[in-house]
Amino acid sequence: MPHHSPSPPPSNHRPTRTDAAARPTPTQLAHSWLTRYRDLIDDWDAFAAALARSLPVTLWANPTRISIAALTDLLTEDALAPQPIPGLPNALRLPPEYRVGQQWWYCVGLAHAQEVVSQLPVTVLDLQPGQRVLDLCAAPGGKTAQIAFALGNRGTVIANDIGYGRLKALQGNLDRLGVINVTTTQSDGRNWPTASGQFDRVLVDAPCSSEGTIRRNPSLLQRHDPATAERFGPRQRALLRRAVQRCRPGGLVLYSTCTFAPEENELVVADILAEYAGQLQLREIDFPGFNTAPGVTRWLGRTLPPELARCRRFWPHRNDTGGFFIALLEKDPSLPAEPEPELAHLADSEHDEWLDGLIAKYGLPEDYWSRYRINRQTKRGLHLLAADHAPPAVPAAEGRGLFFHRTNVRPPKPTTSGALVIGPDATRFRLELNREQRDAYLRRELFAPTAAQRAANPPGQAIVSYRGQILGIAVLHRSGVIESQFPSRWSGQAATELPA
Repeated sequence: MPHHSPSPPPSNHRPTRTDAAARPTPTQLAHSWLTRYRDLIDDWDAFAAALARSLPVTLWANPTRISIAALTDLLTEDALAPQPIPGLPNALRLPPEYRVGQQWWYCVGLAHAQEVVSQLPVTVLDLQPGQRVLDLCAAPGGKTAQIAFALGNRGTVIANDIGYGRLKALQGNLDRLGVINVTTTQSDGRNWPTASGQFDRVLVDAPCSSEGTIRRNPSLLQRHDPATAERFGPRQRALLRRAVQRCRPGGLVLYSTCTFAPEENELVVADILAEYAGQLQLREIDFPGFNTAPGVTRWLGRTLPPELARCRRFWPHRNDTGGFFIALLEKDPSLPAEPEPELAHLADSEHDEWLDGLIAKYGLPEDYWSRYRINRQTKRGLHLLAADHAPPAVPAAEGRGLFFHRTNVRPPKPTTSGALVIGPDATRFRLELNREQRDAYLRRELFAPTAAQRAANPPGQAIVSYRGQILGIAVLHRSGVIESQFPSRWSGQAATELPA
């Protein structure tokens, strides 16, 4: 059994992603492609000054595991002064240099890092339990997780993305956060199958030229070609068109991008409104606590319908954020609805041996599994799903719910994501760690138990925690050491660089 030599715990702070010399200067901005937007921006000097600053770190508390007040206390103990964000009661703002992704509470899914403006689309979708939701371009999963929790981690959310690598990042975030009401699919959203049925809500956070991310990616100023906006347009129209088709009558479609270009924003929405004349209307949307600008109604000689002003633009200088665009479309409720789709067959039998074993070992309530749906998707083990999760048969799923119990090993063991879900209800084989043990555990090191821990716990697998918060699974060996089972891909992970 290898012993990993200790390494110092990660610093809480990091250099900003770009030093001051790499950030754009007002002179550079004044001679850049951004000047094409000068007439749209109310205060060019403030806009330029915002782009020269690093973007603050923002995160939200996982509502299934911690309150925003408790998360604030954790950050305050770390000598930080987290700032609330008006309009986002479950979110906090931190300094740009803070290393969120390497904190213990982040690694075990108590919070998720997500740029402020990227948190906003889900807030206007009017999500209610029982709705069926499609996230058409879902990776890396921040908005998907927001949707899942807004539905109470119940019901049916379909999270799709075209790229396998992006889908793996999506599933990793859902696993860390304990999301159990999502089925993931890998498909080109432009060709999303009709056989999937219609959805109450469809989110299209469209691939775009990402101009609004220049505060995180200053090199974009030099390498960006404004013609890129024109190249994205056809794909964005196709995605929004398919979203409208897959939306139920009376349902909502939200279209968003992280770019400034009207060619990817208002012009896309205007063309789809014209294509579905009389079937769609742009909803008025409001974001209390945020200073937004109306959508553009005239661009490069083209006059757009006045209702395009109902779209919302987020300029970086107005709220100290990245750039963003949001439009909310409502489908005419009088249109005929399609038949309900065929649902996927999820085998729920032949799991009793494994489930009874978990109840017996960890002291879970006898009726514990009635709140979930259990499904074997691979030979590796069992997946945990919301009891009312009902994904369609088409398209084929990449994954459903959360892989929670590995049965192809002896003895079988819960996964880390499974332990994070069932751990709070476990009454046996619980091992509370101190701070030094916590850090060793997250670094996947061997470490010694205290005398009290050895006296209270027999050798074998145990669910470990710190300050009552579940960390995952460890093995207490007869030789007198504790072996971490924390996954290497989660250990000291960096916060995602995607806008989520």
